[in-house]
Amino acid sequence: MGHGKLLLTLTMGLAAALGLATIAPAAGAAPALPHATGQATGAPARTTAAAGKNTPFCQRLGKQIQASSGANMFCFGAQLQQGSTARPAQIPAAPGAPGNVDAARVAEDVSPAGVSVPGQSETSVGAAGPYVVEAWNDATGFVTACGAPSFKEELTGLGFSVNGGRSFTDLGGLPNPDCQNYVYGGDPSVAAYRVGGHDYFYISSLYNPLTGLGPSKIAFDACQVTGSGATARLACRGPFIAGTSTQCLIPTPSQPEFCSFTDKDFLTIDPARGRLYVAYSEFLIAGSGGDPELMSACDLGSATGGRGPAGGTPAAPVCEKGTALKPVSATLEQGKPYFTVAKADPNGCENEGSYPAVDVATGNAYVGYEYNWGTSLGNPACETASTPVENVVAKVPLRCLTLTATSPCLHPGRTAAVRLVSMGGTPVPGYNRFTANDFPRLAVSDRFNTVSMVWNDARLHPYGDILLQSFGLGALHPLQARPVVLDRPHGGGLDLMPALRTATAGGLLDVSWYSRASVATTDTGVTAALNVSPRATATPANIQITSALSNWTNNSTLISPNFGDYTDAAVSVTGSPPYLGPTLYIAWSDGRLGIPHPFEAHLPAG
Repeated sequence: MGHGKLLLTLTMGLAAALGLATIAPAAGAAPALPHATGQATGAPARTTAAAGKNTPFCQRLGKQIQASSGANMFCFGAQLQQGSTARPAQIPAAPGAPGNVDAARVAEDVSPAGVSVPGQSETSVGAAGPYVVEAWNDATGFVTACGAPSFKEELTGLGFSVNGGRSFTDLGGLPNPDCQNYVYGGDPSVAAYRVGGHDYFYISSLYNPLTGLGPSKIAFDACQVTGSGATARLACRGPFIAGTSTQCLIPTPSQPEFCSFTDKDFLTIDPARGRLYVAYSEFLIAGSGGDPELMSACDLGSATGGRGPAGGTPAAPVCEKGTALKPVSATLEQGKPYFTVAKADPNGCENEGSYPAVDVATGNAYVGYEYNWGTSLGNPACETASTPVENVVAKVPLRCLTLTATSPCLHPGRTAAVRLVSMGGTPVPGYNRFTANDFPRLAVSDRFNTVSMVWNDARLHPYGDILLQSFGLGALHPLQARPVVLDRPHGGGLDLMPALRTATAGGLLDVSWYSRASVATTDTGVTAALNVSPRATATPANIQITSALSNWTNNSTLISPNFGDYTDAAVSVTGSPPYLGPTLYIAWSDGRLGIPHPFEAHLPAG
């Protein structure tokens, strides 16, 4: 792991001695850009965007399989969408919405050569006390070489708030001292952790080789808040590798080293045991078709912030991610992941969209994913009644989550599935990728003894509704006779990409999602259902989160999909049981500026 001695301010001392990148927000709404010194040296290296276009994975993407926004950037690079000017980008919304805050700055979206490349999408958020981090895919990396100030070459950007989300400092790219070889490639996930009186943020992302050749990885930075109040900083160390390709072709004079592609990472933390879990997908290059859903485990240290059983600390986690690659034939190297949530499907039907949650009371983990996404549109073996599109939840018992190279378990303890009517065949007006996803989001409520799944589903309206299905912890028996609709009737308009991370301290669910009032408009906002019982059987009340709607057809960007393929919502964390604070943070990509930008809103958690 590269722990370069990098500074994003001129502040020296302990952070430099520990090899951290210290990211300092200035006071006010429009701080000066941070400076970078001591970054990777040598000739500039281009970002990984489109680096993999000739790999077998990229040649399949969009034809036989679908993958994330980060995967599309890796394979195809910048993909221009020119917005229409027929209608304004911003439309006033109904009064009463919470304040909306842009977590980025247009002035920061400029390459070192002086090229403006605005456009961010695919957001994630985490909060601890007054500190908030939002991360996103960042188009500036398309035109920026390694060694740029503020790590602008990274395709994963982030913003930091010291005042509870009332304003943010755009910090540029996720710090990465090894950008000569690997670059953060988008699809961020943010998780917050408070332990030993300190606050930490973990920001994960795709992490791909600059040349497109060699193992694909999932990595994250571990960032500690130093100082306090308006002068607080983020001291980041990384990358820490949480997952890597388990297959690579052995290179020959006529064959480069193509590897399997890791995708769609998401984080969750077990604060009671000091564990960080990472769920992700892998697109294999050899085997029995399909794509497995995988998981890794990281030691964050003891309950007081000291070293844990595997030697990890909150600022320097130790991750268990499987065995190293080794030759298994004359043409293939093979490794083993830490834990396989779902094996590759023998029919080649795609698994994608892994999303983890933890039962803090027992330490058991739950992982949701979508089965047969994308392949149900083009693979004859996946278009039959025996291979329906499903959202699956899998239980991973604590006994399987040992801090060893690989888990002692070969498969989850139990699984449950919900058949759905996918939106994957319904183009969404203003969304610049053909297929939408139906990926599930999970949350555990010990108060109600449930693990709940939410997703968008076209069974009632072609442009979707947000559905809820809860299961009993452990046995995973369904608790509602049929999924519950969370969105209020509104003329069959769009409902897409729900966000849910944890239950609140009271055990209730706060769910947010993209919404449109009718099929006659592309004016899009974010709506939420708050204080929902996991055992609800009726549609709850909805509230508007966005203070302005955005017309998706009047947005220009270099990113596809222009508004990502997920939104996020997270309850602030504390350092003692139930480890959940009083504030809900919602993050989404918003088009009210005429370009996709990462926004945030906060309000009391249910």
